[in-house]
Amino acid sequence: MPSFEDRFIPAANGLKLHARAYGGGEKTPVLCLHGLTRNAADFEDLAPKIAAIGHDVYALTFRGRGRSDYDPDYLNYHPLTYRDDALAVMDALDMPEAVLVGTSLGGITTMLVNEAAPTRVKAAVINDVGPELAPEGIARIAGYAGKTKTDVADLEEAAAEIRAVNGVAFPEATDEFWRTFARRTFRENADGSWTLAYDPNIGKALTEVGPAPDLWAPFESLKDTPTLIIRGGISDLLSPEIISKMRAVHPNFDYAEVPNVGHAPMLTEPAAWKAIEKFLNGFD
Repeated sequence: MPSFEDRFIPAANGLKLHARAYGGGEKTPVLCLHGLTRNAADFEDLAPKIAAIGHDVYALTFRGRGRSDYDPDYLNYHPLTYRDDALAVMDALDMPEAVLVGTSLGGITTMLVNEAAPTRVKAAVINDVGPELAPEGIARIAGYAGKTKTDVADLEEAAAEIRAVNGVAFPEATDEFWRTFARRTFRENADGSWTLAYDPNIGKALTEVGPAPDLWAPFESLKDTPTLIIRGGISDLLSPEIISKMRAVHPNFDYAEVPNVGHAPMLTEPAAWKAIEKFLNGFD
């Protein structure tokens, strides 16, 4: 695995957030933001590819996941909190502006950051999410968030748990793909067992607080920001109908679709990476 440096950054409420830093060069830095129950490890393949074309890359883990602190008040597990955390991390890392790459919840957070501080977002890559969420995707996510088995005996059981939840999104995935997915979603304990690497209260917050505020205004704020939208070709969260509505608001965004992948692409698939590389090469 390409090398990275771990950073731990103070955030609101006395928490510390974890980020992986990949040195790349003098081009605009890139801040990667993951999905609902995921963490910085999701970008361990993508971040080195971006770094190799000249960008410093920071993969942030939101509070309540991975090596970031869990929040004792689960009501803070909300997109507006993640927006503020992302801006605090940019300040701490001395990033006056960055290209934001956001998957699912990370894409929602990207829209909210741009609305609140448009001068901080030089460009946005939004992965398989929009300002409207297809109800079937929301239902599926609500069905597993915070409900996956917390502790499993070994990596194979962890992979089986992850496959049961995400198999519909990756119908062609191999056993090794699921083991890698599990390593990124669980953490190994000293006795060889594995524990889910996110706070189950995230699911509680999703049910009680709701997934996000209205997102059409934050999305519309991207009209003057170079934007790349990536959609999984069989996504149940970002439908072709929603893409059409998005075009009416922001007609100039770049677009790529990853065939036979659902929610959400890993962004290293050939169609996704080709679009991302071309997009990023348009900036200093």
